[in-house]
Amino acid sequence: MSSPFIDEDAPQAPADLMALAAQFAPPRVAIARAGAPLPMAAAEEATKSGLMIPVLVGEADDIRAEAEALGWDITGYTIVPTTGEEEAGRTAANLCGAGEADVLMKGQLHTDVFMKSAVSRDAGLRTGNRFVHIFHISPPGGGKPVLISDAAVNVAPNLETRQSSIQEVVRLLHKLGNPRPKVAMLSATESPIPSVPSAVEGRELAEWATANIADADFSGPLALDLILSSDAVATKGLTSDPVAGHADAIIVPDIVSGNALFKSFVYLAGGCAGGIVSGAKVPILLTSRADPAAARLASVALASITCALPKDA
Repeated sequence: MSSPFIDEDAPQAPADLMALAAQFAPPRVAIARAGAPLPMAAAEEATKSGLMIPVLVGEADDIRAEAEALGWDITGYTIVPTTGEEEAGRTAANLCGAGEADVLMKGQLHTDVFMKSAVSRDAGLRTGNRFVHIFHISPPGGGKPVLISDAAVNVAPNLETRQSSIQEVVRLLHKLGNPRPKVAMLSATESPIPSVPSAVEGRELAEWATANIADADFSGPLALDLILSSDAVATKGLTSDPVAGHADAIIVPDIVSGNALFKSFVYLAGGCAGGIVSGAKVPILLTSRADPAAARLASVALASITCALPKDA
């Protein structure tokens, strides 16, 4: 039996995110090792929703067998035959680097193999920017999302990597239609106490971002209650802080806090978490075996919005 804190309702892909993605032409998504039930089911649903055009990379017989099991006619889509995880990852990444696909998506292969292919210089996906992962989490029933970075790629990001995360979440929020996002630096306190390194760094990051990034507000360090709760903000006398209680994005100090925070939103509050890796030539989708269909759809929608291909392309 699950914990009584678990929200058992299946998450729903946010309608406003889907509607925004529908304004753009569907990107070509290279799925590394697509021939397995979960990646093929995700590809079918996203394709039939008009969110993507699949480029199916992997064992051709497996891809066709999974499509047949789904009753999905894939004769109009590209299949790129490969064998094994490494070749599939390398081929899918190379397709994106060569401009033959617009998005790179993880299929049935290990994350380390997939990301090794993505960061390889041979793939042509490096831009000089750091790769950072961003979760877009929508509340049940829709409404204002919150973005979390980095909860999946960078284990112990230094200040420079977190600066890149701040830049990427602001850029994504602007694309999502938020003209002046509010970004919080997570710690355990709102004071830059020397004994709490993330608090000192949170202050440094907020000051750096305020000086270097336009059209956004920044604050840090902030504990989670002050990030999310206007009541906590009022009780602690931080009502003059432009971010406290109203954050659109949370920059976490390490992967443990980020992973725990994102899973709390999902498993305890019923949030729908779409995820995207930014900083490469193309958006990268790190789907997980545990991701529900709604999260996969939301991830593809984020990629479509990030690509912003014109409808007549």
